[in-house]
Amino acid sequence: MNTPVERKTLTAAQRGALLATPAGWIACGLGSGLAPAAQGTFGSLAAILPWLLLRELSLPLNLLVIVLGFALGVWACEMAGRALGVDDHRALVWDEFVGQWIALLPALLAPWWAVILGFALFRLFDVWKPWPIRVFDRRLKGGMGVMVDDVIAGVFAAVVLAIVLHFLH
Repeated sequence: MNTPVERKTLTAAQRGALLATPAGWIACGLGSGLAPAAQGTFGSLAAILPWLLLRELSLPLNLLVIVLGFALGVWACEMAGRALGVDDHRALVWDEFVGQWIALLPALLAPWWAVILGFALFRLFDVWKPWPIRVFDRRLKGGMGVMVDDVIAGVFAAVVLAIVLHFLH
């Protein structure tokens, strides 16, 4: 079991180990997870940039990218966690990328403010971790554990965003 401090800080050796491999770069959200604080928020913000490109794809292609991104994240976060010697370190933010992309699915054809609301809703569910997110966060370990709770948070955020968009349409 890792202490909260071990999950929040990176030593110089850990940073070097993380950046030494493609898995580490992917797991840390192409560097966005190296922010000194609020790594999840920075990862979620960074995820919006590639989402702007994904927005141009059809829904089936978006779903394919999300599934492939999830599989890539399980692998990358597993490898990066081993290199760091810490399960689910805050610097590992690829889960925020995939969760944010899920949260923004209803925003694919919506006004610009839906992106802001989708971002806020995803951060709310990711930080709050209501049931069953909290259960998965506590029970699953390794790359799968890093990824699954954010996928569920993304689904929760997407459902709420879709409901809001439906009633405002």
